[in-house]
Amino acid sequence: MNENPPSDSPPSAPENAGKKSFNWSSPLFLWPATIVLAVLLYFGLKATADFLTHESTDDAFIAGHVVSIAPRIAGQVAAVHVLDNQLVRSNDLLIEIDPSDYAITVAQKQAAATSQDANLRAVIAGVELMRVKVTTATASARKARDDADAAAATARQSQADFERAQDLVKQNTISSQEFDAALAANTKAQADVKSARENADEETSKVNEAEKELDAIFVEKEMAFSQLNESQTNVAAAQLNLSYTKIFAPCDGRVTRKQVEAGDYLDVGQQIMSIVPEEVWVIANFKESQLDKMRPGQPTSVAIDALGGREFAAHVDSIQAGSGAQFSLLPPENATGNFVKVVQRVPVKIVFDEALPAGFVVGPGLSVTPSVQVSQLAVPAWLIALAAVVIAGVALLIFKKILKRR
Repeated sequence: MNENPPSDSPPSAPENAGKKSFNWSSPLFLWPATIVLAVLLYFGLKATADFLTHESTDDAFIAGHVVSIAPRIAGQVAAVHVLDNQLVRSNDLLIEIDPSDYAITVAQKQAAATSQDANLRAVIAGVELMRVKVTTATASARKARDDADAAAATARQSQADFERAQDLVKQNTISSQEFDAALAANTKAQADVKSARENADEETSKVNEAEKELDAIFVEKEMAFSQLNESQTNVAAAQLNLSYTKIFAPCDGRVTRKQVEAGDYLDVGQQIMSIVPEEVWVIANFKESQLDKMRPGQPTSVAIDALGGREFAAHVDSIQAGSGAQFSLLPPENATGNFVKVVQRVPVKIVFDEALPAGFVVGPGLSVTPSVQVSQLAVPAWLIALAAVVIAGVALLIFKKILKRR
């Protein structure tokens, strides 16, 4: 049996001809590689520029006003006009409480107010009557004083006539009958003066009595007026409570945490739902070491995770005067002797410059990533792209020279 020994000779030319080495200088390789390099350089340079001119954090969330809705009166819910997550407008009707009890209270208070109004009218009429009585009594007192003055004048004349009669009777000039007539006239005149004065005093006392009665009825009028005001206030309070049986939306927003259904009994102040207005902002908790160059008004881009990382223009509104931990429920106490320095975070309020998309719900608590431009030397994207293309082109030329030397 013949065996052919193995040969150490190189493979034949036809066999080597089937194997081709990779051509590094081929345009099919150089141009795609250059494009890939330019793209990588662009993202690398952009990341470097952002690192040098921007401050960002992933410890940031959407914040907004949360308006709690609670009844101001107690009662049974008659109807609920909203659903969870429903968009409502300001003054939209949310809840109706059974108004029966409050309507009855309004009717009772109105009846009491009507009665007090009638009582006040009667007192006012009494005041007018007493004024007439005071006027009449004053006129009667004035007439009585005039009568007393007239009687006094008559009495003085009679006294003078009597005194002359006394002198004349002593001289036997007049008769005893004439003297007796003068005496009787004087006695009657003095009695008339006394009677007239007593009558004047009586009429004056009637004036005083009428004035006191007028003062008393004035007090009664003030009391009746106060009672009427009180009853009208009670009516207004009852009507206000009746209006509270309908709860309206205080602002535009979405209904959240709805905890009420028709038939429920509500207490005063019991939270039944919340409304989240559409106006939102960002609270970003930056490290204290990131605040060196951060100022209000600096431009910011905010990437919202719930929208697939879509970025929105914003700006820094304000920086809290203190760390977030210091204003927490249990602030740290470092005066215990075992202090360990921890980098603190400071809340920064960021306000959007553009409207958020209406087709998406962006509410408090959603995660965002803000990036604040803290340097004025911001590099525009077109310049970064140009630099990436130039560097990639230079790299291509260098690579070609290296290949030619080989």
